Amino acid sequence: MKNEKIISENTWLGSDRRLAKTIGRPVRKFLGIEASSGILLVFAALVALVWANSPWSDSYHELWGTEINISLGDSISLEHHDHPLTLGQFVNDVLMVLFFFVVGLEIKRELVTGHLKKFRDALLPIIAAVGGMVVPAFIFYSFNSSGEASDGWGIPMATDIAFAIGVVSLLGNRVPGAMKVFLLTVAIVDDIGGILVIAFFYTEDLAAEWLLVAVLSVFGVMILKKLNVRYTPAYIALGVVLWYSLFESGVHSTIAGVIMGLLAPATALISDKNALSQAVQPAMQEQSDFSGLRKATFHLNESVPITERFENLLHPLTGFLIVPIFALANAGVEISYDSLSDAASSGVTRGVLIGLVVGKIVGVSLFTFAAVKFRVSKLPIGSNFRHILGISAISGIGFTVSMFITSLAYDNVILQDESKIGILLASALAAIVGLFLLKSVKVVQHEASFFEENKEVDQSN
Repeated sequence: MKNEKIISENTWLGSDRRLAKTIGRPVRKFLGIEASSGILLVFAALVALVWANSPWSDSYHELWGTEINISLGDSISLEHHDHPLTLGQFVNDVLMVLFFFVVGLEIKRELVTGHLKKFRDALLPIIAAVGGMVVPAFIFYSFNSSGEASDGWGIPMATDIAFAIGVVSLLGNRVPGAMKVFLLTVAIVDDIGGILVIAFFYTEDLAAEWLLVAVLSVFGVMILKKLNVRYTPAYIALGVVLWYSLFESGVHSTIAGVIMGLLAPATALISDKNALSQAVQPAMQEQSDFSGLRKATFHLNESVPITERFENLLHPLTGFLIVPIFALANAGVEISYDSLSDAASSGVTRGVLIGLVVGKIVGVSLFTFAAVKFRVSKLPIGSNFRHILGISAISGIGFTVSMFITSLAYDNVILQDESKIGILLASALAAIVGLFLLKSVKVVQHEASFFEENKEVDQSN
């Protein structure tokens, strides 16, 4: 969370109670640390690994294989291939919709008001991200060019934003702020690529009638936006319709989260400061009745873009609950001599491991070098190619989205486990290599904005 929330002394968390001081506020402070969601993600993955390899491993598989049946009457029910969803599928197909909704919100914010607003500003990290997707996919395919294994070519394309940013934040000022922005932009473009791959390549037989319902629900959202309807439950209802229609259509239902995130307004409805002041001032001076307070509340809410409001609301939920639950449900693979031997000889494991570690370093750094060499863009002031190498290595941490694509690419449990072993090893190795490269770079005191630097390129061209 970028903006620290104020603790009121009137609340339990702000009180002098012993539990609030010894547990409540320290936990809150931990959750405010940039790397905290990444730490929880790693912890959940370790718990899953230990649990799946313990004497109680059967309970792990039984838990996530538990069938659940959610239905509304006789006509609407959640079923996966004509059978009730398992708890693991519920996490992947239902809970992760919120994660992808937040991803969609982040992409929309960056496109409208952030680092992707001006194409020229974002050109270098976009080029780097393309290299970081193409080269790993090519490496994976070179190991798995035929058969069912070849379906996993999208697995090493991804970068886990929370995990990667969390690792970089451990180095403090050793990494220039512009390089953190560079990594964030690369990861966001990776997300866009991953979403497109999921939408177009990891779909089942399409049901045209349900796709039509999905399209109509999207048009409904667009009409409400055009009419400036601000009633949130109406959008939630259409979002649920969109999700269910995609769930039934064969397109993966998490795409509904991305679509709703991209459709959310990224600019505030009320930007006139005078109008905001006139609405809020009476309430501040205790000269307002209940209707006046409602008006002031509305103006305050609508002075903040919907994307930002939903990000602030849902980011803690997805980062600290849903994604760790996803890791707990998906990272539990058997680690034994036999499984490691099979993985070592598996083209899937080698393709994922080499794709994420070597492919990301080669793809991101090589495409960045080419862009700078041919004067398409310039490196940020205060950074050098050692920074680029370190950041490209960190981008090989593909944990969450790579695991997610694995579940879509393979129905075969053996191939899933081989891929997950490759992802776990690659993410750990990418973090270690990236930290080593970045830690060895001398700290440069002069700091400048990556995007201010690119203005010089615009002027020279």
